[in-house]
Formats: sequence, structure tokens, C-alpha cells
Amino acid sequence: MPHSHAENEGESQRIISPFAQTTSHVQPTHAKGPNRWPLWAASSLLVLAILGVVGYFLYNYLNDPYRTLETFPVDKYMSDYRSLSGAKFKANLKVSADLGWKADTGRLMVFTVENNTHPIVVMIPPKLGGIFFTKGQNYQASLEVGEGGMIYADSCDKQ
Repeated sequence: MPHSHAENEGESQRIISPFAQTTSHVQPTHAKGPNRWPLWAASSLLVLAILGVVGYFLYNYLNDPYRTLETFPVDKYMSDYRSLSGAKFKANLKVSADLGWKADTGRLMVFTVENNTHPIVVMIPPKLGGIFFTKGQNYQASLEVGEGGMIYADSCDKQ
């Protein structure tokens, strides 16, 4: 009998779960949590795209040789050119006419400035003589108002 008592004691110590015979429909969760690499990849791509756009505009802004110049004030020039004598400006110009070469000083051109209908005459120096101006074309230029109100182009780039 001592032997059978030990068997009963071993059986009574074994605990059986009331849920032992049921099946679970719940997926077990991973200890690390849900997989988040797609979120990180999408976030990284978005940050890279934003940095690329900002870098592009910053690069273009810093490479603009005219960024430090004020816009040419046509109305102020027409009313009193003396107050602008010696000053440099930037201007978005549209070719109106070519008045031809003037001695060795350069070429006289008639332009209209963006957002203004008054034509201005600009002296294009011989160093810019390689530029072929056609009526209606747009240029960005650095202009200087000289003695007597003559406007000289220091540089000129086609837009």
C-alpha cells in the first residue's frame, strides 16, 4: 500500500489547466512588437526627398550672381537718374531693339524691364559682344548707371 499511496500523491500534485482541451485563435505577439521597418524606410525616404528639394533651391540661390543686387528701379531712373549714378542693379530684361555698335564702347540695345513698360537703352560692352540678342528674348543682367544716366551692362545671361 505504501506504493499506491505514492502514486495517488503524484497524481494529486499534477495540475491540469481548464483550458488544456481548447484551441486558441489569437496570434501570439512577438516580444519585439510589430515589424516597423516599412515605417522607418518610408520616413527616411521622405526626409531625403525634403533635404533634396531644400538643397536644390539653396544651391540655385547661392549660385545666383545677382542675388545681392537690388532690382533696377525704372520709375526712379526716369524721374531722377542722377540719384542712381554709380549704383549697380539687377534686371530681368526683354529685348526690344538693337540700335547697333557705337565706336569701340560697345553695342546699344533697347530693353523693357520686367513689370514695367518704359523702354531703357543699355550699353552692352565689347566683352559681352558674343551674345546674340533677338527681339523678344529674355535676359538677366547686372546694370550700372554711369555718368549722364547711361546704363551699362556688367554681365548678361539668357534666361
